[in-house]
Amino acid sequence: MAGNSVNQVELPRFEDVENATHTLSSLGRNEQAKKIPSHTRVREIQTDSDQDAATPDEILPGDAVPPPPDGGLHAWLQVAMGWVAIFTTWGYINSFGSFQVYYTSTLPESASAISWIGSIQTWLTYFIGAFSGRLLDAGFFLPTFVIGALLQLLGIFLMAASKSYWHLMLTQGVLTGLGGGIFFTPSLALVATYFSKKRGLAMGIATTGNSAGGMIYPLVVRQLLPKVGFKWTALTLGFINMAGLLLVVSFMRPRLPPRRSGPVIDWTAFTEPIYVTYVFGVFFFIWTVFYTMYYVASFGKQVIGLSQADATLLVTIINGAGFPTRVLIPMLADRLGVLNVVALSAAAVAAVAFSWLAARDVPGVYAFTVTYGLVNGGYQSLISTGVAAITKRLDMVGTRMGMCFSVASIAGLTGPPIGGLIQQAAGGEWRWATVWAAVAALCCCGMHVVARGLRAEWKLKVRC
Repeated sequence: MAGNSVNQVELPRFEDVENATHTLSSLGRNEQAKKIPSHTRVREIQTDSDQDAATPDEILPGDAVPPPPDGGLHAWLQVAMGWVAIFTTWGYINSFGSFQVYYTSTLPESASAISWIGSIQTWLTYFIGAFSGRLLDAGFFLPTFVIGALLQLLGIFLMAASKSYWHLMLTQGVLTGLGGGIFFTPSLALVATYFSKKRGLAMGIATTGNSAGGMIYPLVVRQLLPKVGFKWTALTLGFINMAGLLLVVSFMRPRLPPRRSGPVIDWTAFTEPIYVTYVFGVFFFIWTVFYTMYYVASFGKQVIGLSQADATLLVTIINGAGFPTRVLIPMLADRLGVLNVVALSAAAVAAVAFSWLAARDVPGVYAFTVTYGLVNGGYQSLISTGVAAITKRLDMVGTRMGMCFSVASIAGLTGPPIGGLIQQAAGGEWRWATVWAAVAALCCCGMHVVARGLRAEWKLKVRC
């Protein structure tokens, strides 16, 4: 054959080319290193702790990563997809109050026992974040999201066939919480990597998915449950989530290169007093907020005398009222400093939490529900932004955000049952459980004041 007369040329192996390229690249970096001062080779994120804090431009160690676009179609598309992801997780979870009042009237278990379903769901959604957040940093966002979405949908569809308390615990509690926990933290942390100056606004807009879902899901339950029954109500919720999660899988994409090495948990964070006090502030908030969200409908029915439909409407109101503050408060935080506004928001939550003691008629319970929804929405919109603000490296945001949520997950797990047990021990009297929730909110405020003070070195006129 003609091909046999041609001298064969041995092609270089891929490994040889890769090694040679790596060697030349290393030599080039070494030459550049001689010209560039050592303190400028790797620049970590600067947080907004100074009075005139500059917007953080992040350069990851060893990588030439451009600063966040801070806008543009693709960046805002990620915000929209983050909105959908939060809608399908926390919007759905925050509607549990609608199920709490229904289960209390149809199942033999006590209100405290039933609240464990929602608490397990909340705990897993937060707790799994420590691990799933690290998967975002490692470059595995899409497979992580798909696995979480499938588990969540499986939980909702199996919930439709549940006949007993333990069926609901395993489906609505464990499976749904596990699935949401796998994709929630990576989705929210991904949004943060696209913004710097407008990060508060972007995160605030994304978290309005919480309020929107908290309005829509209870309304669906309120309208469908008496007409088509529990099974088809649950299936409808599953189809809503399926449509939203397909959108996220189609359009949400990470910006930063993967950080393959590094621990799942950044233990050094727990040696930083600012991070520790901030996280414990979030812990005390979660302790009180889910008790309030889960029990406000039962309070309206048992104490005020509302019908089940009107009591369920309280869940819609308390979620929907936070919609405007989830946008306005982050905008304020971008101007005044995240930790400043977090501390003020926590103080507002504590003040309104104590006002629940005065709600003893229909106007009173509606007034409390609206005001609590407003201040709660403002505070929740800043939790993740605050973590990003006190994290020096943007490629660690997913990890540290997940760690914060994992600590807070313990509060989400224990808060509603503790409140229910206090109420039960008081012979059904709501006052002492309400006091417990308000004191927890006050502790939240105290922790954030300390975190802010440490960051600003206890100076008042400091943007931090």
